[in-house]
Amino acid sequence: MSERQVHVLIKELSQVLVQLSDKVVDNFLDALHAVKHQGEHGTRQIRIIENEIDTEEINLEERCLAFLATKQPVAKDLRAIVTVIKINDDLKHIGALAFQIIDRLPEISSEMLESFEFENIGMHAGEMVKKSIEAFISNDSILARRVNAMDEAIDSIHRKVFKRVTALMKSPDSDVDQLIAALSISRYIERMADHATRIAGEVVFLVTGEIVRHTEWSYEQLITT
Repeated sequence: MSERQVHVLIKELSQVLVQLSDKVVDNFLDALHAVKHQGEHGTRQIRIIENEIDTEEINLEERCLAFLATKQPVAKDLRAIVTVIKINDDLKHIGALAFQIIDRLPEISSEMLESFEFENIGMHAGEMVKKSIEAFISNDSILARRVNAMDEAIDSIHRKVFKRVTALMKSPDSDVDQLIAALSISRYIERMADHATRIAGEVVFLVTGEIVRHTEWSYEQLITT
């Protein structure tokens, strides 16, 4: 296969990844919307779409592995395919978070959800994913580093939710199960932002060859910051 054909195939695989990312982010945000509005029909549709996403992710991974095995790319082409595989894996985890959010649906009231404004926070995390994919499309390491900086806002919100939940739990008439569900949803959104940050780091690796390490928050950091 000629060098031009290799580049065409890499571009095709990258386009599939971009389309998949749009589907994953939309389904995640739909999950938050369904939880907020307690929509049973919406939850069924989200599960259907997530199953479709799983199939598409597997197909993309298989195509990438076949490319590695048969074309044996080197240098920038190798980094490009490895980056597609890694981003695809991050998208898989983001997709799974939509399932986890839906699973919390029976455990939390719409009033509790409204008080935490999770849908707005989730949109911010979704924007991080979209910008990291935009950085991938344009080979923009500067934009990718900006996504890394955006993660602090989500971390700060998650810390505030954690502190608020732990404070509310001290009340004798608190609904502990609902508060735990709320904290879990906050954690799912924070995890989405983490995966967006990883994607951004993978873009930096693609463009510059630099490996960016993402450090996650520990329980000790939540209670001390």
